[in-house]
Amino acid sequence: MPDRDIERALERLLFDTKSGGISRRRFLGRSGAAALGMTALGSALAGCSIEGEAAHSVNASKPITVNHPRSPLSGLVWANWPLYIDEHTLKSFDKRYDVKVKYVEEINDNFEFFGKVRQQLAQGQDIGRDIVTLTDYMAARWVRDGYCEPLDKKNIPNIKNLVANLKSINYDPDRTYTLPWQSGGTGIGYNPKKTGRRLESVNDLFDPAFKGRVTMLSEPYDSACLVLLGMGIDASTAKIDEILKAIEKIKVAKNAGQIRRFTGNDYTTDLAKGNVWVAVAYSGDLVQLQADNPELEFAYPDEGAMFFTDNMMIPAHAEHVFAAETMMNFVYEPEIAAKIALYVNYLSPVKGVKSLVEKQDPKLANNPLVFPPDEILAKLHPYPALSDADERTMKQAIADVTGA
Repeated sequence: MPDRDIERALERLLFDTKSGGISRRRFLGRSGAAALGMTALGSALAGCSIEGEAAHSVNASKPITVNHPRSPLSGLVWANWPLYIDEHTLKSFDKRYDVKVKYVEEINDNFEFFGKVRQQLAQGQDIGRDIVTLTDYMAARWVRDGYCEPLDKKNIPNIKNLVANLKSINYDPDRTYTLPWQSGGTGIGYNPKKTGRRLESVNDLFDPAFKGRVTMLSEPYDSACLVLLGMGIDASTAKIDEILKAIEKIKVAKNAGQIRRFTGNDYTTDLAKGNVWVAVAYSGDLVQLQADNPELEFAYPDEGAMFFTDNMMIPAHAEHVFAAETMMNFVYEPEIAAKIALYVNYLSPVKGVKSLVEKQDPKLANNPLVFPPDEILAKLHPYPALSDADERTMKQAIADVTGA
């Protein structure tokens, strides 16, 4: 995406007149290199190496014994996405432990943030953050490259509250290095008054009746993998050749005029206004959009939907490891997690949150986009864990289609 387009996207996201300002859900898109698509910096990083970068990989399935002794909690630095926790929760932690957490809303883009700290990580240096919150595909890279500290779960007893469907992930089977922060789904957002029917399949994106009224996200982890599910292929274990076939299907649809455009999170404007009838969309966005336009619906397709998680991780060589684990334990208290869920409206990774939210906001507690029933959870697929080389191949292939 050209820099000028990034600037326009920021303006749309930051000055949303209907919501009265920034919307957390609209800001936190996962397309491109997350919120705003693959930036010029992210594109450069995807294809370059840094002198002195570690050339090793970590086997996340290998059992690890770790012991992080108690130490002072002061000095904790947490890097996270904007509007991803309410200030009251942070103040509660400060008050309980008589500290002052430095909470930095500096992650607007997974690849951009990685570019800021990559050289320090490669050289085995402390990056000055004790917790970072990264989306699955970037978390997988950090785990694989040895850029994060294994967790001492003795310091995180509330990990017992982790929901069953997130206890394991393909790149970190035993959650040795990662702890889920919040999650969301990628499926189909649409207006049934425009489509004339309910949409239930990934392949509805290719219905000729919607020609020129469909948008797809430019991020292949979302769009191409969703199309894979429609092709009957489990995207979570997909190989690069399979992903390239999905991208080819998208290319054919684009050349036929089926796809209006490829977007970042700005698909929300066209969908809300009716310029677009069908969009590859994020579940969290539709919670907000439905408040603006009750006609809109979100479909978890019959073939399944993609599922992303942002994960708390401790960077390698972090200074305040015990403090980081104490914070992780704190936010996994159901009462604290419920307050966070009420604020962010994404899928909480903590058991027991729904019943607590129901006492304060019954409507939200019964929204399947925030608290999906088990039959929907069973249809959600994590991103595939690709090698750096395969990821570059995938991104180049989708760029050739989107013109990015």
